Amino acid sequence: MSIANWNPARLTLVVDLDDTLIRTDTLLENFWLAWSVRWQTPIEAVKTLAQGRLALKQKLGEISAIDPARLPYNPQVLEVIAQWRTRGGRVALVTGATQQMADAVARHLGIFDAAHGSSGGTNLTGTEKARFLDETFGHGGYSYIGDAPADLLIWEGAAGAITINSSKAFQAKVEALVADAVHLPARKARLGDYLEAMRPHQWLKNVLVFLPMLAAHQLNLVTALQAILAFVAFSLLASATYILNDLLDLSADRAHPRKCQRPFASGRIRLVHGTWMIPALGISGALVALVGGLELFAVQLVYTVLTVLYSLKLKRIAIIDICALASLYTLRILAGSAATGVASSLWLLAFAIFFFFSLAAVKRYAELVDGAAAGRMMAAGRGYHIDDRSIVANIMVSSGLISILVLALYANSDPVQQLYHHPEVLWGVCLVLLFWTNRIALLTHRGQMHDDPVVFAMRDRTSLCCVMLVGLLAMAGTLP
Repeated sequence: MSIANWNPARLTLVVDLDDTLIRTDTLLENFWLAWSVRWQTPIEAVKTLAQGRLALKQKLGEISAIDPARLPYNPQVLEVIAQWRTRGGRVALVTGATQQMADAVARHLGIFDAAHGSSGGTNLTGTEKARFLDETFGHGGYSYIGDAPADLLIWEGAAGAITINSSKAFQAKVEALVADAVHLPARKARLGDYLEAMRPHQWLKNVLVFLPMLAAHQLNLVTALQAILAFVAFSLLASATYILNDLLDLSADRAHPRKCQRPFASGRIRLVHGTWMIPALGISGALVALVGGLELFAVQLVYTVLTVLYSLKLKRIAIIDICALASLYTLRILAGSAATGVASSLWLLAFAIFFFFSLAAVKRYAELVDGAAAGRMMAAGRGYHIDDRSIVANIMVSSGLISILVLALYANSDPVQQLYHHPEVLWGVCLVLLFWTNRIALLTHRGQMHDDPVVFAMRDRTSLCCVMLVGLLAMAGTLP
């Protein structure tokens, strides 16, 4: 059965908002947006929830306002609305979101004859919505597009039903109420979407936990297993923090030409799932870290605190954000030392902090180049003006060069004489890194850099060749 058999002169097409017209939940959208604006939002939300869900919606709306232009709309529902309007039918948006949210979406789309949301102490969901629809459009005077079990009460009084993203069991319940129910197919989240949200490709950064044992030439099975434990712990925790950052950055990501395709920004994964994934992955990582010892757990705790501060505040402060990113990289090296008991030398830490400061600057410079190409004056969600590109470029290049200088000085130090039979080969490593860092700077300036230089390096043949060459040179230096 299709809507072509419905009478547009007699029926009003009523459309729900959350997880129907849009592929997201406005309550959770508002919560994460508000938290990104005000760090104490979770505390305020818990206090306000005691007054009811409507009070919570209104409180979150006071802190921050969702931009309806950046919401992920469901094209199938928009198509149904367009068909109905073509036939002269009226369309109403009726949602449990606040009246302000309903009005904002209606103004943006310009396809609704009326928009109704929660207001005046009435939370327009479930029984309240069913009563409102019967009073406003008459019993049997409307068809309804929805997705949730609470909508079954509404379909009891509807002349027509359209479900979206529903299971076979749910469809059967709707058909028991409305015989000619229409079911719109929708893409459900797949395992690959959840894996993408966890960003396993970013786990490559966690190989830094192996650096202390490699730099000290402490290569044995026990040390390797300890480092692997740290790698697993940090990978789980990193995935939790990436999801947290994605949820806090929803609006900014949707304004970005590539980040808008991320699972949460695009609506492929429901926000409630991401909300639960954060503690699940974080606690799992903490438990693995505890197995590795209290020192590893302590480093991971510092990493967690700094990451949360970065997500909530630091990433919006120019230069501080670069310092935070460089520190997060370096903390992985310290985690390797904590797990294996192999101390990180001052040479290693000095090289790391300058090298990662350069990579963090690459990340910001790439965003500024993209912003300039798009005609924006500010980097979305960041503390930089587009005109800051030259300063960030100088930071990017100079920090990379200083890191190579540290490595060159290390090549002539006493520890090298003890660790390498042929320390002169480290000059070859310096040359390779000199080429790579400047090539990365050049590509970033040309707008050819991925959002993350590490991800770029994983996919770039030249970068992979440089990694192999560095490894071969390092091994050659240890040969008798």
